[in-house]
Amino acid sequence: MAKFMLLLTDDPSEYATMSPAELQAVIARYMAWSDRLGAEGKLVGGEKLADEGGKLLRKEGGKVVVRTGPYAELREVVSGFFIVQAADYDEAVAIAQSCPHADSRGSISVRCIESTG
Repeated sequence: MAKFMLLLTDDPSEYATMSPAELQAVIARYMAWSDRLGAEGKLVGGEKLADEGGKLLRKEGGKVVVRTGPYAELREVVSGFFIVQAADYDEAVAIAQSCPHADSRGSISVRCIESTG
């Protein structure tokens, strides 16, 4: 089985108007989904990332420049990730399609993790 990273992106402002109960319902959907994948032996791990965009380092003019967030000019940020095990891209995409994030206005990028060890 190969490992795949599901990179979740969304607009954090989408959640700003939700009530605490609505936010808890969203969290519960992700927990149920990840618990099910874990029980199936498909979930390797995952984490939610902070809503702020982080830092982007890029070499410019011979030196490394640090900027706020890789998405500072956009509203979307990488909001979290999951690492799953799947036989191939088709299975990894099917897993991603079952993720609660697929019901949001965000996106999910599916990338195969290349073993380097």
